[in-house]
Amino acid sequence: MDEKELKTSTKQRVFIILIAILMVGSIIASYAAIVISGSQGATSQSDLDIDEAKVAELEGDYTAALEDYFAAYGSDYDQFVKYKSEVKAYNESSANDNGVQHRDLKSGSGAAVTKDNYLAYYIGFCADESVFDSSLDNFENSTKLTGFIDVAKQSLIEGWYTGMEGAKVGGVREITIPGNLAYGDSMEICGGYNKPIKFIVMTVPREGKRAEMAEKISEALQKYQFYAQYGVDYDEVMKGDSDEATDSSEAESEE
Repeated sequence: MDEKELKTSTKQRVFIILIAILMVGSIIASYAAIVISGSQGATSQSDLDIDEAKVAELEGDYTAALEDYFAAYGSDYDQFVKYKSEVKAYNESSANDNGVQHRDLKSGSGAAVTKDNYLAYYIGFCADESVFDSSLDNFENSTKLTGFIDVAKQSLIEGWYTGMEGAKVGGVREITIPGNLAYGDSMEICGGYNKPIKFIVMTVPREGKRAEMAEKISEALQKYQFYAQYGVDYDEVMKGDSDEATDSSEAESEE
């Protein structure tokens, strides 16, 4: 790779930092996905010059991208919803003492999962059987899927990665995560800190049309979040970096 290609502009470095802020501490964000933490952004929205009409437009773009995905893959719901019955109470102490555990409810026939080759539908639940997050629109009276985790684009808790080791794409797995590998002392969940949690995870391949649509959803979400939370115009930043790179390249060529 040419050394020039490795150079980053100031704008690009700032943009990368914002991406890191959004990703650090994320678990399941419901486009999702595991919850993307925006709490680390210290800037108050009241201090930013944010156009609410643009916020609504960007949110609409994100929602439309999701709707397109589920128009194409809505049948995934029928495969996933049957696993609601696996949400059951469990012993909190044992879950914390036994480390990360997994149980395959359906063996996958695809490749072994990696951090970038699958999308995941999920149900996250506590020891008392209460659901704290889910890909379903309404756990008790669900009718459709409303989101998934794009593992390639999100930073997840350590216990998730450990629990999914050895799984194959296309399968369904229950993973049990002790509190120290879930949220630990950093976040209160399931009624306290250091609480164990469980997930039921159905994986589908992140390839072909699915991958293209997932990329579109991810980009739309980034544009919406960056502008709504920080007043950052994604397209303008990327355009500025492109212009800087072009100007720099032209200047060096003239030399």
